Amino acid sequence: MAAATNTHVDASLIEHDVYTDDEFLIGGQHTLATIGDKIGSVCLGDTVTPKAWWATFLIGFSLLQAMVVGLVWLFYMGVGVWGINSPVFWGVAIVNFVWWIGIGHAGTLISAILLLMHQKWRTSLNRFAESMTLFAVMCAGIFPLIHMGRPWLAYWLFPFPNNMAVWPQFRSPLTWDAFAVSTYFSVSLMFWYVGLIPDFAALRDVAKTKIQQMVYGGLAMGWRGSAIHWRRYEKLYLLLAGLGTPLVFSVHTIVSFDFAVSIVPLWHATIFPPFFVAGAIYAGFAMVIWLAIPLRHFYGMSDLITKKHLDVCGKIMLGTGLLVSYGYFCEVWFAFYSQSVYEWDTTLQRLFGPYWWSYWLLILTNTIIPQLIWFKRFRHSEFWLFMVAGSVHIGMWFERYVIITTLSRDHLPSSWGRYSPTMWDYMIMFGSMGLFLTLFALFLRFLPMISITEMRELLPRAAGGRDGHAVMENAK
Repeated sequence: MAAATNTHVDASLIEHDVYTDDEFLIGGQHTLATIGDKIGSVCLGDTVTPKAWWATFLIGFSLLQAMVVGLVWLFYMGVGVWGINSPVFWGVAIVNFVWWIGIGHAGTLISAILLLMHQKWRTSLNRFAESMTLFAVMCAGIFPLIHMGRPWLAYWLFPFPNNMAVWPQFRSPLTWDAFAVSTYFSVSLMFWYVGLIPDFAALRDVAKTKIQQMVYGGLAMGWRGSAIHWRRYEKLYLLLAGLGTPLVFSVHTIVSFDFAVSIVPLWHATIFPPFFVAGAIYAGFAMVIWLAIPLRHFYGMSDLITKKHLDVCGKIMLGTGLLVSYGYFCEVWFAFYSQSVYEWDTTLQRLFGPYWWSYWLLILTNTIIPQLIWFKRFRHSEFWLFMVAGSVHIGMWFERYVIITTLSRDHLPSSWGRYSPTMWDYMIMFGSMGLFLTLFALFLRFLPMISITEMRELLPRAAGGRDGHAVMENAK
């Protein structure tokens, strides 16, 4: 990667931390060449693949096989192999769908919104956060399809010529989900790929094998780094960021309508859209922390993903966690203050009914444990920050589980039921996690996990860095 730059740096300037930027977003003595070497060597196979990578890939691939078995049996037998019943017609399939969609939100938030706000700390996180978004949405997309019972008819969700007299029901939240999630995925995919183009060109120029040169060269789409290339790149990147910004709020808002447009007590609430959006960002940043800490440790990226990044992510997770906790309080308060017997009785069932343990576990993991982040000692500790982020993952999954199991009891005792997921529910659920781990491990091995181009721009000018994406950012 050293051949990727012709910038000359006076040897007398090379001192300890002379290239560390003022905001402590880059550590060590990096130059343009060393940034490219450190990130690109992982993709080009110049460094030994960590044992943790192999463990992650093998575990993920094994779980993925469990999902394949579960799906084959599901398609053969039907959705009756799940634990769904009357009155709980939605099970962990919809729980997992909403959970994965929430995890996928932080990537677009870090990439698009923070780019428009000129937040430099996003640079070390945006690439693998964007990849996390794509893989999480892929995992989420599995569940609505298989929950339909007839996944081969999934195309009915989209409009097509009326010669078959088939049109989607536009009043159905399932159709809204299809439009929102597909739009979110396509814009996120384009945003992710456009950001990779300069890095593909950098890898193409220093690749050692013919296959690497052909693959990275094709993906670079003829990028030469000219002024006109940078100008068009900047315009397209900002345009996609502008398109992605409202999607961060609209997608999970529409997902919340799956519940809020119904007349079920505790679902029919106007607080659900902002409540779900805050929860999505909460879960998304927890996943960013879960990915950033192993990358720092096993790939030696602590000088590029610094404690400053973990500190900011922890603070954002704390802030969105407080919003989510406020939503939990509002749900109970609205039920009490409205004096609606239906709302209050459902609330009592949630607090003290047969699934009381899941609600209080939710409060413990989503509200109480994350308060540790108030203290700098826990926020700057990789171990404790990792544990708190794991607590948030558990809490956000149980939040959706609690919402679904609310249906197990209504106001007619003869229709009461108990819901318990079956082995096939769990196989597909954990299999989706295996799919995520497999895709993310392959991403780490073959694509730059951190943006080479944007990290170079964070360097001080003495080391060849600049303050914006492009050399000709303001070219006419």
